[in-house]
Parts: sequence; structure tokens; C-alpha cells
Amino acid sequence: MTTAVPPASALLDKLRGPGPLILPSMLLCDFANLQREAERLSEAGFQALHLDVMDGVFVPNLSYGLSVVKSLRRVTPLPLDVHLMIANPAQYIEAFRDAGADVITFHAEATSDHAAVLEQIRRTGAAAGIVLNPDTPVSDIAAVVELCDLALVMSVQAGFGGQAFRPEALEKFQHFRQLAQARPDLILEIDGGINRETAAQAWRAGAQWLVVGSGIFAHDDYAAAHQALLAACST
Repeated sequence: MTTAVPPASALLDKLRGPGPLILPSMLLCDFANLQREAERLSEAGFQALHLDVMDGVFVPNLSYGLSVVKSLRRVTPLPLDVHLMIANPAQYIEAFRDAGADVITFHAEATSDHAAVLEQIRRTGAAAGIVLNPDTPVSDIAAVVELCDLALVMSVQAGFGGQAFRPEALEKFQHFRQLAQARPDLILEIDGGINRETAAQAWRAGAQWLVVGSGIFAHDDYAAAHQALLAACST
């Protein structure tokens, strides 16, 4: 396996910092005003956006696809972190990169050839990541951690709304650190049920990127919501 650093390394270095990176989950944004939403989030200090792509096959729900990624790419310079909750992710990697994805993650449960998909993403120049549902052990992808720029841990089952945060998912971060000798710069991300309380738990457990939905979009003041999440992680 190659462990060459992909061109995306410069972007990832820019997004690293001493504190957590909060990524708004665009599933809950106002799609009738997509450009304005992206502008408001940028003005509020967010440095990247998270897009959940659901196909109704790998997960039972549908969300959005290439057209929304393309639309956002036209109206914002913010990096786009695209989370593919889809079957057969290899078929769509180049299309999502061409649409404007800067980071592409796919589910370990969606394919048996993790290395091939990670290599495929890296060849496009995007940052490559793998996602684990709560019941999937880190050992399932131990052999390919060296190919990952980031690892996304789901703290709810992907594709289902209204679920309670599963704190046992936090144990995965320690497992990743133990495996990441070949990628000491591995970024750890969490998605699912993240609010002020759970954001603090996730940050203390080792998560660096925190995907937040209603904890941002349920508030009129996005900047205040952002600051409240950051403050929760600092206590």
C-alpha cells in the first residue's frame, strides 16, 4: 500500500487547530436559500460544511446528491466534507470530486474492498476517509488506517433520525489512536446526536471534527450557536 500524502494535505493542515472544528450538517439547512445559508455559516465562523448523501439503498432514507454538492461549490469557498451513505461508493467517487467535494468519506459496511476505494479517493486529490456505524468495530478497517486521512465515527446508526447519542461509540477513538502509527496525523470525526453536552464528551474522547445539525440550525443566531459549542468543549 502507498502511504504518500495526498494533495488534500494542505487543506487538512489549514483546518487543524488547537480546538475542535465544528461542521454544520447541511441536511437541516434552508435549501430554498442555500447560498444565503452558506454565507451565514461562513460569517458565523464555520470553516467547513458537512454533506450527508443518502441513496435510499444503503440507508432507508434519501437526502441529496451531486446537484446540491455542485450548487454549494458554486456559492461558497468553504471546504465540503461529503459523507457518502450509499451502496457501491466506488461508482461515484470521481463524480463527487468533480462536483466539488474536498473530503470524501464512505461507509466500511458498504464495500469489502476498503483499500481500493480509499486509493480511488486519494487519486482524485480529495481527502479520503472511512466511516463506521456504531456496531462496526475499528478492527474491521485496521488494515487500511494508513490510507485514511480521517476516520468518521457514527454515534447513531447512519440514515435514521431521532436516535439517542450512543456514548460507547467514543471508545473507538482510543482504538484509532492505537492503530494510527502509520498516520499520526489521522483526523477523527464524529457525527450523530452532537449538541453542547455530547460535543464536550466527544472532544474529551479525542474527536477533532464534530458534525452538528440541530445544535446549529435550530438557532437563529448561527454565530452564537457556534461559540456555545466551542465553549462547551473548553470546559
